[in-house]
Amino acid sequence: MRDRYQSLIHTPTGQLLAKNLGLPNPVPLERYRVGDPLVDGTVLVGGGGALEKTVVAALDELGIAATTSTAAADDEQRFKGIVFDATGLSSSAELVQLQQFFSPLMRRLESCARVVVVGTPPESTESRQERVTQRALEGFTRSVGKELGRGSTVQLVYAAPSARDDTKAITSTLAFLLSTKSAYVNGQVIRVGTGTTSAEYVGDWTRPLAGKLALVTGASRGIGAEIARVLHRDGATVLGVDVPPAASELQALMRELDGDHLALDITTKDAPQRIARHVRDKHGGVDVVVHNAGITRDKKLANMRREGWAQTLAVNLTAPELITAELLEQELVNANGRIVGVSSIAGIAGNVGQTNYAASKAGVIGLVDSYAADLDRGITVNAVAPGFIETKMTAAVPVVAREVGRRINSLSQGGLPVDVAETIAWFANPASGAVNGNLVRVCGQMMLGA
Repeated sequence: MRDRYQSLIHTPTGQLLAKNLGLPNPVPLERYRVGDPLVDGTVLVGGGGALEKTVVAALDELGIAATTSTAAADDEQRFKGIVFDATGLSSSAELVQLQQFFSPLMRRLESCARVVVVGTPPESTESRQERVTQRALEGFTRSVGKELGRGSTVQLVYAAPSARDDTKAITSTLAFLLSTKSAYVNGQVIRVGTGTTSAEYVGDWTRPLAGKLALVTGASRGIGAEIARVLHRDGATVLGVDVPPAASELQALMRELDGDHLALDITTKDAPQRIARHVRDKHGGVDVVVHNAGITRDKKLANMRREGWAQTLAVNLTAPELITAELLEQELVNANGRIVGVSSIAGIAGNVGQTNYAASKAGVIGLVDSYAADLDRGITVNAVAPGFIETKMTAAVPVVAREVGRRINSLSQGGLPVDVAETIAWFANPASGAVNGNLVRVCGQMMLGA
């Protein structure tokens, strides 16, 4: 769906109006295309904490050009990314180092740049003062995300002490956050190494899912179809699942991707068993499970009918619960497998007329919480929470509400289905074994919710 405002604002007249009236000025976001480098420019690494050498080693493995703050003496050099290792900050007085480091650099960032601050999970710190200091990083990074502009983003990565000497633990996360794959992810707090810490070696970062099977529900159209395409791009064989009325679209997409399909209603009583049987008999197991299927039946609670409530919860939450449980019980999720739920910003902030939908999407977050500490064999579980994504569904939203949805985020525009898909592909990466129990908002840092 075309964003006419964004097209208008980048005309000479539009730029004049944006400057003089303070109108939103959304920069066209750079997004990854096959063949692109992960980072088209230089990443500055600084901070001097316990992870700085690990970060430099990870960037070298990824083929990303990096320089350290002590080596970057040229005051005119511009950067496509910055990684600041804040793990050495142990008292609130030391937080001044953030200002000393970042203030001179803010005008030296290129358009659509990436900033990553690495800290220690507050619960893993060794003193009360250090815990206070590390928690302060969240307010800092979220504020920076609202100041950067020009399509740039910032994230906070809390890396557990167990991950500090393991380059593999943080590499996939840096690859995602520093690249154009994270175009619509901003102001997020991500935990690495606090749960499952196994990770497979990835020899080809352009096809990390080669030889893997990815199951995607609701795969025939919209965000689900884009998830299937991106996972296929990364090397996976895709098993698409959707309702029988969408079978022709599903079959066409799976032919395009050389994948497999299963047409069924995931809310039927025997759906988990049928999916499990198909996975076992045709593929022997599954490596990535993406619970994407979802519906809305919007009504204010005073007007909500029982069937509208029940249908929404059945598709969005109960089916993922039962399918996950069945696949795990039969041990059909392969070692180092990935389970990913698709939540929503509504599950965090709520929304008028969506008590059923918001409850279901908050429940998806609960599903992640309930499994994160209990999974074994290197299996991880995470979730994405999309904000305003340009789809046929949002195209039907009244124009004023649609414009508000697009502009109330730090990037002043809607996201694309591929933005959700890229985030899921990062979770699905075999090298993301240290990324477990996370909820990441794909919303451009929407100014709603926590």
